[in-house]
Amino acid sequence: MAIFNLNVNGKTQQIDVDPTTPMLWVLRDHLNLVGTKYGCGIASCGACTIHLDDTAMRSCILPISAVGNKSITTIEGLSENGDHPVQKAWLEHDVPQCGYCQAGQIMSAAALLKDNADPDDGAIESVMNGNICRCGTYVRIKAAVKTAAKTMK
Repeated sequence: MAIFNLNVNGKTQQIDVDPTTPMLWVLRDHLNLVGTKYGCGIASCGACTIHLDDTAMRSCILPISAVGNKSITTIEGLSENGDHPVQKAWLEHDVPQCGYCQAGQIMSAAALLKDNADPDDGAIESVMNGNICRCGTYVRIKAAVKTAAKTMK
């Protein structure tokens, strides 16, 4: 066990866990931030996507020991009121079906738009390709990303 000081959603958190513990389980089991979902455990589905210093990362394979002083943002920290442009665009386009993958989808889209304010279809598809939606809402996801990009300009 080791003590880690983390910056999660703008708050300092002290956690005493094994250094190999994946951030997914630190967030869910120790900090009760359950918006980040477990999907596959091998970084293939994207349900566990968080931001590490504004970069989209798969938390299921990210050990707490690799975080260091970097800032962590979860879906709960993206906006206090669910009014981030990506979240609003998701609702406008009726993206969620079952909703399970949506936190990871939104976190990937928000990171994309932070890096690329005006992504074309290829850029959206390239970044969002790592997020699996079992309901198949990919067309609406792409439309929502484009709407959010326009809103953020």
